[in-house]
Amino acid sequence: MTLRWLSTQLWRHRVMGLLMALWTVFLSLSPHTIMSPPPVAFLKTHKTGSSTVQNLMFRLGEKENLTFAFPYYAYQFTDFVDELPPGSSQFDMLCSHMRLDLGQLKQVMPRNTIYITLLRDPLQTFESVFSYYTSTVPAFTLAKKAADTANRKSALSVFLEAPESYWDPTEPGNGLARNPMSFDLGLSSQEWNASWPMELTQLEEAFQLVMIAEHFDESLVLLGALLQLEPEELAYVHLNVRAPSDITPLEEDTKARLRAWNSLDVLLYNLFLQVFWEKAEQYGLGRLKREVALLRASTQRLRQKCVAPGELEDLVRPWQTDTVTILGYEVRGNLTLQEEGLCVRLVLPELQYHSHLYFQQYGHDMRSIPTD
Repeated sequence: MTLRWLSTQLWRHRVMGLLMALWTVFLSLSPHTIMSPPPVAFLKTHKTGSSTVQNLMFRLGEKENLTFAFPYYAYQFTDFVDELPPGSSQFDMLCSHMRLDLGQLKQVMPRNTIYITLLRDPLQTFESVFSYYTSTVPAFTLAKKAADTANRKSALSVFLEAPESYWDPTEPGNGLARNPMSFDLGLSSQEWNASWPMELTQLEEAFQLVMIAEHFDESLVLLGALLQLEPEELAYVHLNVRAPSDITPLEEDTKARLRAWNSLDVLLYNLFLQVFWEKAEQYGLGRLKREVALLRASTQRLRQKCVAPGELEDLVRPWQTDTVTILGYEVRGNLTLQEEGLCVRLVLPELQYHSHLYFQQYGHDMRSIPTD
């Protein structure tokens, strides 16, 4: 049992009563939608801004009393989905980390499920993955040790000079060390092979929307159209964001090396960027621009109402890695109970929110991953 697990459970016991009380008041005072949204499967990709979308899904699912498909152990899917809770006939929402297996996913989710995911510029994605997982991905850890010995270059630069010398493709922990978005999407992420065109076609057919991080607000508008959501329901703050000092500037030679090492992610991103704008044109670019303006106005109002500068309390403090500082948000004081119920959830980090929803759905704590 890890310190991370213990701290999460201590948090859950301390704040569960507050969360339940705040949300009961919020639900009693806020209007309900006439129809529940359709089932949703959100493939949460690493370091693309997916924690922000997941928070939106968590808020929507909790407000509509939807049934979440949660991992049997901890926060990420490995092999098992937890059982349906008593009184539920189907899973309505899945939005935890997993490596995509469409066949298995379709066995878990209803036939009318809407499938969505999020991609980001491959260069920025890999830089973020490397920074966040330096101490946990074996290839990155080796490069960091080499950089510390050389004491002259960043670990990312050292890795990109000769990535094959640090990267063992047979090591399970190296899945994110090359083409991490392709890996998340279940593709063969090591090199191009004959199956790629067919697999890309299957992904394009399976996902009703592949959001693009560089066009995040436009993506949310298209998501809202799919799920019949209002701009107020799509308002957000960026979650799981690194401190600016922990972001490595990318020189031109570094960008070239990143493109070469992550060539499949470049191909994947470019394909779905084109698909995204095709969907945007079908929606109507003028209409999209107007809806984005409404979303940004709603988001700005909610941020001004909810977010304040100040020292973070444990309730809203994100989990920190060994290598980067993850920023969080403080909730303003002098809010009504209804406002506080909404604002706390708006800024609530992934682990805390996941733990709360799991307990609310099953009536007991999440299981830790077996150590044997």
